[in-house]
Amino acid sequence: MKNLTCQKHLFSLPNEISYFNNAYMAPSLKVVSAAGIAGVEQKNRPYEVLPRHFFEDTDTLRAEYARLINVTDPQRIVVTPSVSYGIANAARNIDFEPGDEILLIDEQFPSNVYVWQRLAKEQELSIRVVAPPEASEQRGKTWNERILAAISPQTKVVAMAHVHWADGTLFDLEAIRRRTRETKSLLIIDGTQSVGALPFNVATIQPDALVCAGYKWLMGGYSLGLAYYGKYFDQGTPIEENWMNRHESENFAGLVNYQEKYQEGALRYEVGEHSNFILIPMLKAAIAQINEWGVANIQAYAKKLTQDLVVKLRAHGCWIEDENHRAAHIIGVHLPSGVDVTQVKDLLTSQKVYVSVRGNSIRISSHVYNNEEDIQKLLTCFEQVLSSKVATSNE
Repeated sequence: MKNLTCQKHLFSLPNEISYFNNAYMAPSLKVVSAAGIAGVEQKNRPYEVLPRHFFEDTDTLRAEYARLINVTDPQRIVVTPSVSYGIANAARNIDFEPGDEILLIDEQFPSNVYVWQRLAKEQELSIRVVAPPEASEQRGKTWNERILAAISPQTKVVAMAHVHWADGTLFDLEAIRRRTRETKSLLIIDGTQSVGALPFNVATIQPDALVCAGYKWLMGGYSLGLAYYGKYFDQGTPIEENWMNRHESENFAGLVNYQEKYQEGALRYEVGEHSNFILIPMLKAAIAQINEWGVANIQAYAKKLTQDLVVKLRAHGCWIEDENHRAAHIIGVHLPSGVDVTQVKDLLTSQKVYVSVRGNSIRISSHVYNNEEDIQKLLTCFEQVLSSKVATSNE
């Protein structure tokens, strides 16, 4: 590992902006913006776009992403337009039987919920939702224990995230994978809020599918993501039929020689027009930079940057999940009773400090463009509201 220093110079964020909202949308790296602009300008010269260009950048992107998540076969990685698209491809190709159970995590992101709800109605399946404990003490630990206990021989699919999108609660995917093997259940992961900022090792976890949006921690543009599919899905039927997913689609002169056979590996699941000449170069540049930084180093940077902040907020009566059971790059700050979440959010925004409100907590999501000055601005705003609340309570 190497000690990262602040990388704000690689972004176009103004100095007066303190952006703690990467979990909402990442700012573009300068090289990512340049790649997108070059893609736009390339459309002025379509005569330069050759058949091989429809495939080369995507192949390079797969290789970079395979390196990021430790996948030995890049053909198990496909381009998708969204998490919902990637999850839908997996859901369509699961051999359900009436009475099978789908296990979800309480209040997980809707893109990994709605398709399961529809399937449950259509195929007489049941959905089991595992909620966190009401008590804050050992909350993350107990929640993980509840998930493991809920996985049963009736569980066909466990569909969840690596970290909870609202507060960063960390789920023990290795333990969950071991349990799903015992019950012969599938593990479908939405890695949108973790992959790129928290190490994810496909070889170790061995999910049946891993789906990620590209515009958050993968630092790419909107409307492009990536999905990994394991061997369970090798013979499946994609949710769309497009020419690029068929065997020998690289041969433009022979496209009307219609092929029944799909491309090898998981490539049958790739979205139509996946060669996107703007978004693919952007995501490729972004993931190359993430690989250069090292995901473990990004996580270590976030932990070091925010550790004193967490201590001080707790001293002011805020509740934050224990460090052993949450990721460092997403922190859910639950305010003391009587403190208005909106008031805190409005004050932060007025000082050009950007966070998100998720439920009854403030979500702080930091990255390598944040520095100690950003942390101090953030803390000053919190302390102003929290100190005011204490003073009012003592009157």
